[in-house]
This record gives sequence, C-alpha cells and structure tokens, in this order.
Amino acid sequence: MDDDSPAPAPAPTGLRATALLGRPKLWLIPTVLTGLLALLLSLLYMGGIVNPNRELRDLPIALVNSDTGKPLTGQQQNLGTQITHSIVTNSGSRAAGWRQLTRAQAQDELDAGKVYGALVIPADFTNSVAALTTTNATTRPTITVLTNPGKGSLGSSLASKISSTAAQQASLTIGKQLGAAATQADATQKLFLADPVRIVTQVGHPIGDNSGIGLTAFYYTLLLVLAGFMGGNVISNGVDTGLGYADNEIGPWHTRRPTVPIDRTQTLLLKMVMTAGITLLSVSLIMLAGVSILGMDATHIPLLWIYSYCAALAVGLGVQAINAAFGGIGQLVSMFVFIVLGLPSSGATVPLQAVPGFYRFLSHFEPMRQLSDGVRAILYFDARGDAGLTRAWTMIGIGTAIGLLFGFAMVQYYDRKGHKRLTPQPA
Repeated sequence: MDDDSPAPAPAPTGLRATALLGRPKLWLIPTVLTGLLALLLSLLYMGGIVNPNRELRDLPIALVNSDTGKPLTGQQQNLGTQITHSIVTNSGSRAAGWRQLTRAQAQDELDAGKVYGALVIPADFTNSVAALTTTNATTRPTITVLTNPGKGSLGSSLASKISSTAAQQASLTIGKQLGAAATQADATQKLFLADPVRIVTQVGHPIGDNSGIGLTAFYYTLLLVLAGFMGGNVISNGVDTGLGYADNEIGPWHTRRPTVPIDRTQTLLLKMVMTAGITLLSVSLIMLAGVSILGMDATHIPLLWIYSYCAALAVGLGVQAINAAFGGIGQLVSMFVFIVLGLPSSGATVPLQAVPGFYRFLSHFEPMRQLSDGVRAILYFDARGDAGLTRAWTMIGIGTAIGLLFGFAMVQYYDRKGHKRLTPQPA
C-alpha cells in the first residue's frame, strides 16, 4: 500500500564554516578583544606579585624598647635605646615603617591588625649583655620577634624577616663592642661574644588552626565577590530571557518567550529586587559550606552573615547597574571592576606596601580591598572597628549608593531618549 503523505521538508542548509572563515570582519573583534584581555590580565595579575621585596615600602612594624638598664661604662644610653635609634634612623632600607610603641600599645596594634609584626627589646637587655663579660652571666640576652598571621602569611613573613635582620644586625654590633672590651677572653668566649643575642620568634596575635594561615579571609572575600558577580549576571540573563528580550538556548533546546512590554527602568528595578532576594540564599550557602561543613574558624557568626550579605549584595547591585548601562559588554566591564582590578589591589595576599603604586592607588576604592578588610576584622581581629570593619561598612554603603544612582540614572536617560530594547526576530 502506497503512502501518499507528503515527505518531510529537508532541513534548511546555510553557509558552511569554511566559507565564512575568509571574512576578515568576522575575525576582527574576537581577535582584538581576546588578545587585549590576555595581555591586560597578564600585566595586571602578575604585575602585583612579581617582586614584593623590590616594591616593599613602609611595612608597619612595631618597635618596642622596654630596656630599663643603666648605660654601659663609657656610654650615655643603654643598649635598647641605641638599638632603637639605629633601626629608626637607618636610611639604607625603606622596607619597614617602624612604629615606636610601648609593649601594651604594640599588643593593641597587633590585635587590631594595624601592624604586621613587632620587635621587642626586653627590660633586662642591657643588664644581660653587661653580665656576659662577668662570672654572673646566667642567661643569654634575648630580642623577641612577634608575628601577626592574621595579616596574611606573606605579610607576616616579610615583617618577621625584616625584624629578624634588624635584631641580627644589633647582635653583631653589640658583639663588636664586647669583643673590644673582653681582651682577656679565650677563643671560645670571643666566638660566643661575637654574636651574643638570641632572637626568639613568637606569634604576637594567634589565629585558629582552621584559618588557612591567614588566607581564609581572602578566599572568603573572593567567594562573596564571585557570588555577587556571577549571581548578578545569571539574574540579568535570566530576566532578559524570561521577558522575551533574549533567546534561551540549552544544548539542542531553544525557546523564545513572548516579549513583555517593560521599559529599562522597570527592568533594572526587577533585576535588583531579585538580586536582593537570591543573594540571601547564596550567602547562606557560602557560610554553610565554609563554616559548618569545612569547619573554617569564624566568630561573630550573625555579624559575619549580615556583613557577607551586604557585601555580596553591593557587588550584585553594581553588576546590574553596569550591565544596564553598558549592555552587551557590561559583563566584561563588571569583570574588570570587581575581579581583574580587584584581586591584585586587595592587599589580602600581598601587602599593599609590597605592590607597585598603581595598585596602592586602586586599593583606595576597589571593592575587593574594602570587603576583605571587613572580613579579616571579623574573622581574625574580634570584629574591631579600627581593624578595618568601620571603613568596610562605610565603603559598602558608598558603593551601594553609587551603583543605585549610576544604574537608574543611565536607564532613565535611555528611557527619556526613547532607546527601546531590541527584541529577537526570526531570520
């Protein structure tokens, strides 16, 4: 029995890829943009970490002189005062920004994250040195180097190295003085007196074992920024698809919804309200994964959650504003604002005192630096305002206000000018 039903129409065929490869205009924009991105990302990311020691300037380190001993014979100042003066007036190195403090002040600044470490000369230092040339010597003179791992492993390590070098130089200088005075000492005693000071390294402000050696603050901040950035873009694309202003393609499935008549201002308002709601979920899941499941050390949990939500929301609202203002390249612009320029200028892994001046300039307003200071204060420094939390809250408020004003100003301008959004049309 013959089937008289019409045969299905053949699938339409178009141009082949090989025919389109010869079109220069098709290559131009992707090639230029990809090349520029690769170059800029390499320069920006690697430029901030290539040589921290070369760029290091004025790293805050506390210098404590507690020496109460009387000056040695023939000298006008005790050894603690001499060492302090020598360190502070050393013009050969600008790596450290020494802060002369009392022991209590130094501890307070360690606890507030204001210094990366401390060099402490004890009260009995001169007396201990004087006793080395007599039969009363019972202990070796000691200078203590205090670290601050809450400021990050690299920053604390740099401060420790600088402090240890200064202490070692002081020991050698004292050794020369003792060697000149101990003319009757034998070879063994002279070897001991040549480098008489013992340098002890201790943790000045301890943090928890599950703090990533001071790196959990950086990675947690990065999660908040990524949650705001990716969430903002997903919401933006989802709303455009749902309102019929963009096609929805998932693998072989393609849908095109009817276009909903709505202006740019109302669209942006919708996206921002959705961002505020969905960010509640994403931030809660970040804390669930980091604190509850992985066991990251964290205190002030309610404050950490509120801060995390406000931080991620500020980023998400900024992304929506940038996308609304710049359209198709908005995602690229927001990536540079929040991630590409933010990471090397955050000061969360490499201290800002150890990066080139360009990044220090960016750090005054780049979001990631502001957010990481607040996270670090909550996680490591007992949520102290002077540890960076007050500034972080202030900058979150300023950033959110700028995002809202910029976004709505741009879309209202477009609406007034009659710039309607184009809707997808079949070929």
